[in-house]
Amino acid sequence: MIVLVLLPPSEGKAASGRGAPLKPESLSLPGLADARAAVLDELVELCAADEDKAREVLGIGEGLRGEVAKNAELRTAGARPAGEIYTGVLYDALDLGSLDAAAKRRAARSLLVFSGLWGAVGVTDRIPSYRCSMGVKLPGLGALGAYWRGPMASVLPEAAGDGLVLDLRSSAYAAAWRPKGEVAGRTATVRVLHAQVVDGVERRSVVSHFNKATKGRMVRALLAAGGAPAGPAELVTALRDLGYVVEAETPGRAGRAWALDVVVREVH
Repeated sequence: MIVLVLLPPSEGKAASGRGAPLKPESLSLPGLADARAAVLDELVELCAADEDKAREVLGIGEGLRGEVAKNAELRTAGARPAGEIYTGVLYDALDLGSLDAAAKRRAARSLLVFSGLWGAVGVTDRIPSYRCSMGVKLPGLGALGAYWRGPMASVLPEAAGDGLVLDLRSSAYAAAWRPKGEVAGRTATVRVLHAQVVDGVERRSVVSHFNKATKGRMVRALLAAGGAPAGPAELVTALRDLGYVVEAETPGRAGRAWALDVVVREVH
């Protein structure tokens, strides 16, 4: 049984490097191929034709003009595994490169990174570095969060199979696909809460940086442990066995995801 882990991308990305260029047909989830081609075509054309318009559409400032040029060359730029392209707090904590061989195989089977450009890719899929968030509204295709809903609705349930779906995406990326029905019932979302005692009272808050780091470490621990929780209840047990403090809110009715709070007291 495969556990499907849904991750957000990172705003920052490593350089593409000098590898062979993108081969769209090699990407995971081939059912997204036509939708990917449409986004890629419009993004490349926009960035090649009008730098100022592209910066406006992409929501990037003067200091990031190089990102526009990078997008214009996406078809010929070198490609690297997505797990190396995505950087930032979550991916630093996940540290895919240092996993042992068995855990890397589990990561290749289980991890999907959502993307405004690609829809979703596996961590071993070879992609170039790019700039295009899910919040972008392309002139021709419109808002990407809405654009991806149709293609995702037919592809992601099949990718989820009959196993657990661990949804760690941010809200912008969650908008592209929301598990429904039976799939939703075996989906767990996670919120990381920082607990502090102030004047004798415990107060809890969400800390963005620490939220991402904890999620990265949590996924790493699950991959290293090698288990495959069958559903949200089993996931709660697995995380507690790994030393996490987990509070679970079971769905009030069928067809709703479980909501898990991972409570931490040390921020690092």
